[in-house]
Amino acid sequence: MKKILGISAFYHDSAAALTVNGVLVAAAQEERFTRIKHTPDFPVNAIRYCLEEGGYSIDELDAVVFYDKPLLKFERLLQTYYAFAPRGLVSFLKAIPVWLREKLFLKKLIYDGLREVEPYDRKKLKLLFPEHHLSHAASAFYPSPFETAAILTIDGVGEWCTASIGIGEGNQLRILKEMEFPHSVGLLYSAFTYYLGFTVNSGEYKLMGLAPYGNPGAEETERYAAIIKKELVSIKEDGSVWLNQAYFNYATGLRMVHDHKWEQLFGFPVRKPEETLEQHHCNMALAIQLVTEEIVLKMAAAAKALTDARYLCLAGGVALNCVANGKLLRAGLFDDLYIQPAAGDAGGAPGAALAAHYLYYGQERKVSSSADAMQGSYLGPSYSAKEIELMNRKVKAVCNRYAQFSELAAFTAARLAEGNVVGWFQGRMEFGPRALGNRSILGDARNPEMQKKLNLKIKYREGFRPFAPSVLAEETAAYFELDRPSPYMLLVAPVNASHRKALPVGYHELPLWERLYYQRSDIPSVTHLDFSARIQTVHRETNSRYRELIQAFKQQTGYGLLVNTSFNVRGEPIVCTPHDAYRCFMSTEMDYLVIGDYVYAKTEQPDWQNRDKWKVNFKMD
Repeated sequence: MKKILGISAFYHDSAAALTVNGVLVAAAQEERFTRIKHTPDFPVNAIRYCLEEGGYSIDELDAVVFYDKPLLKFERLLQTYYAFAPRGLVSFLKAIPVWLREKLFLKKLIYDGLREVEPYDRKKLKLLFPEHHLSHAASAFYPSPFETAAILTIDGVGEWCTASIGIGEGNQLRILKEMEFPHSVGLLYSAFTYYLGFTVNSGEYKLMGLAPYGNPGAEETERYAAIIKKELVSIKEDGSVWLNQAYFNYATGLRMVHDHKWEQLFGFPVRKPEETLEQHHCNMALAIQLVTEEIVLKMAAAAKALTDARYLCLAGGVALNCVANGKLLRAGLFDDLYIQPAAGDAGGAPGAALAAHYLYYGQERKVSSSADAMQGSYLGPSYSAKEIELMNRKVKAVCNRYAQFSELAAFTAARLAEGNVVGWFQGRMEFGPRALGNRSILGDARNPEMQKKLNLKIKYREGFRPFAPSVLAEETAAYFELDRPSPYMLLVAPVNASHRKALPVGYHELPLWERLYYQRSDIPSVTHLDFSARIQTVHRETNSRYRELIQAFKQQTGYGLLVNTSFNVRGEPIVCTPHDAYRCFMSTEMDYLVIGDYVYAKTEQPDWQNRDKWKVNFKMD
């Protein structure tokens, strides 16, 4: 029985994962414990949690596996600076001392970090380093329900590789083709994330959410897409890309692009983060989204041609582009897709552990065709009734404890149907960027004011941001054009015509905010401007409590779905502990909070009107 700890760290989204005999026992991002969003720090707290959940010490592990090869990354850094010299001198002088002082001696950093977790015998420790995209590929294939599948990984950059095509068969995995830095789909998308005023490595989902506000028939949108493909990126038939480095600055500079060159190219300057969004920003977002979808579809076609596989597994940051995923599914190249729910760097931790289990140790792989091995991604910590009671006493919370969960579900469903916003905290925390019904903020999808209320009064974020529906799995087809499960909120599909409302003449010419608040369907708070929705299907096997709540809501309203957004405010990680949840509840205009069997009404809490008392200084992103 192999016990393997996987680690990702030192770039962004540090995480740890523990596998025992190939089964994921625990996984968590470090940000959830330190409350520093996207932290790159060594995941001391996440490792400590994983070991406690598994009941093992470091000395009992067969291996500790880091998710990439630091010396290869250092080689890429040196060769890049040499190739671009004398450009990038300032960046070189900033980056190289950090590498020479710290990252070049990564083994020591890992040894020292593990010692912070607990004392251990260094002589017993086996430390392994798979390549970055191998970790991504393993994170997607090994938990998948497929015996054989093509594997496509796409991100910014690992060591040299920026995208790969591979094949998984049984317990084996081979990389067949790679694309190398500086040519990268992820970095291309991140360049536009920067250009449109969002934070690189965290704001890409905002860019994706902004794209439907673009006018698909506008001459400006078509012109932007044409400029992108003519001046910035050459797209080959196999989906590989060549980026014109004359316009980019990420290889050796301190910014993603050469600002003045992009302004000359597109006719407007880099948007500052809090500047008003104009229609040309929306059209630009749509243009790069369409170009990205074209590239992803061509890469997938190349993977099909290389492997002749019926199924495709996806990982890497670009695999979180659920709009592209939905179009890839509908293209019919493969019978089905499997997307790692923590597709970004955090997913490198379980991927590294699984790669070691199957490729290094050669262990047998057993596949279940009925379910994947990510267990709904509920791999984080849970909290007992005693721990919740201790929190209640500490913060002097007023609450009501329900002996029967069915009564709690009926009560909560009724409050949601009345238009209230409910914080919902149950069981094990989700691993990955999505809240999937255990650390969620919930609302009524039928309520036309819900999107505005959630964005502006609860999440304190940009008003244009869309929200996802959680729908009973067996009722998916009643609301959406989707014929299969989507448990991880990684597929976008259209809302059914039967639920849509007709758009007025000249709709696409209306100002952005008028279009935003126009009722496009009878579930307006989860219907995006293009009639799409990012869907989570809810299953009894993985989340019976969340499912029971949605069923109670259906019994009362006739609608088997809810608005689901992550339990956090802008700039803060998703809540981890009951205290995190209570503080977030008290610092926002949330109406009710449910933690386990306990229900908290805002107006019953001491000093409930003093939200500032509970606020922290959130880092904006």
